[in-house]
Amino acid sequence: MRPTLLSAALTLLVAAPLAHAQVDRLPDIGSSAGELLTPARQQLYGAMTLRELRNYGYLLDDPLVDDWLDKVGGKLAANSDRPSQPFTFFMLRDRQINAFATLGGYIAVNSGLVLTAEREDEVAAVLSHEIAHVTQQHVLRGVERAKRDQVPILLGILGAIVAAQAAGGSSSGDASQAALISGLGLMQQRQIDYTRANESEADRIGIYTLQRAGYDPDAMADFFNRMDQVMRANRGGERERTPDYLQTHPVTTSRISEAHDRAERLKREKNVITTVSTPGGKITESNPREGNYAAGIRSNNPLLPFQVTLPASSFDSGGTGLFPWARERLRVLSANTAGEAIREYESIRRSTGELTAPQRYGLALAQLRNNQPAVAANAFAQLVQENPGNAWLGIALADAQARSGDMAAAKARFRDLLKATPNSRPVALTFAQLLNDQGDKSGGEQARAVLQPLLDASNDDPVFQAAFARACELAGDTVKAAEAYAQTAYLNGRPEQALIQLQNLKRRENLDYYARARVEARITAMTPEVLELRDAGVRDPDVDGNR
Repeated sequence: MRPTLLSAALTLLVAAPLAHAQVDRLPDIGSSAGELLTPARQQLYGAMTLRELRNYGYLLDDPLVDDWLDKVGGKLAANSDRPSQPFTFFMLRDRQINAFATLGGYIAVNSGLVLTAEREDEVAAVLSHEIAHVTQQHVLRGVERAKRDQVPILLGILGAIVAAQAAGGSSSGDASQAALISGLGLMQQRQIDYTRANESEADRIGIYTLQRAGYDPDAMADFFNRMDQVMRANRGGERERTPDYLQTHPVTTSRISEAHDRAERLKREKNVITTVSTPGGKITESNPREGNYAAGIRSNNPLLPFQVTLPASSFDSGGTGLFPWARERLRVLSANTAGEAIREYESIRRSTGELTAPQRYGLALAQLRNNQPAVAANAFAQLVQENPGNAWLGIALADAQARSGDMAAAKARFRDLLKATPNSRPVALTFAQLLNDQGDKSGGEQARAVLQPLLDASNDDPVFQAAFARACELAGDTVKAAEAYAQTAYLNGRPEQALIQLQNLKRRENLDYYARARVEARITAMTPEVLELRDAGVRDPDVDGNR
């Protein structure tokens, strides 16, 4: 181990609590927030954190779940007080109840939080709170407070991994996992040390974002109430520890009450009738503070006249309608084994008498993953009849048909799905995987054709890059395959491996001018990051072992 490096990392992670005396307020003109790290640097470190989480198996990369989370998060971000701020939302497979924001607008949600929520509005309430932490620069100011004069911040994010890797030997992977668990437990929001003022501010701003996005503002108090019940249940012993979300976001009676009062006030304001004077005369309308969201959003920017109305959000009001299906999919994907998920559904059936349609979907998905494709296909077919037009069920049925040996029916269904939802990432990726599984040139060519329309928008998508790499490999395009495999390694937190793959590719004589230019540009962009990681002591153990 490297105790000095680990100590430095942990010092950065826990330094913020020592500076707790100063209460943060809204950023003023002249605030130093942003001087320590530029927006580009914040984005870099946020992306590196995401890749390292993926490298050690914490991410739950699923096209359907990702699509749902992006829709919810995107709707909230578009209705936040800084809609131009870029956000990246991602799901972790851990069943602990937690969510956190980090640099660059990267926001994580644990599967356990979704499983605990009873409706999408509650998940949206948590996301709107985390979005407010980013837009109000709580994340950045917390980092600045913790380590004003020492960069890179990356050391604090990756230091625990470095120390564990330095142990070497066959146990280094397990040590890295353990170090990440403990390191992330500190980092996830304690590195920020949100003060009570920060938390109150995030609640207050988040609830306005929640309502502007068309969600129920009562959901914030409802979720706090549920968390309070969990906390009370855990006080009886140490068998089940208090969820991380309650440790980093303490729920108090006053906080629940304030959230409830804000929601009631917002609902009252929405029904107030008022007369607004305009150059064209007087207009009587409701909800002067929040605006009529069907027609447009009233600006709450104090620098703009009150009469200014912003264009309405492109999103429809309310939820996506996908929450029950997403929750059950997460129940299966976050389970340790498919058999364990099946037993969980059996327990639910015993306690409730029967399963809901989304729960039946989850059970069939678990059966499919448990190598029972025929049983799953029958269940999905029944659900499709009951819920026509549900793309999640259509994808599941096509996948089950393929795994049952009815490839013709599966391909026909996937083509119908692509026709109904052109350029759908979940449909394209699932179909391409099925075609790649054929293992022949024809399958690879078909998979590449399915993926090609999404290629330009998928440079940061490791699931897509891996599928595209395999498709190109099967189709005989070894150069494109090598490029995509290198990008997959990079996005999976292995930049050294990616760099070596690109350097080997550059030596090939069959590269044309354009391919060589792409490879050289990628090497140039990737090299500084690899060097910075090496300077921080972070090395890929697989790469080092091969030298």
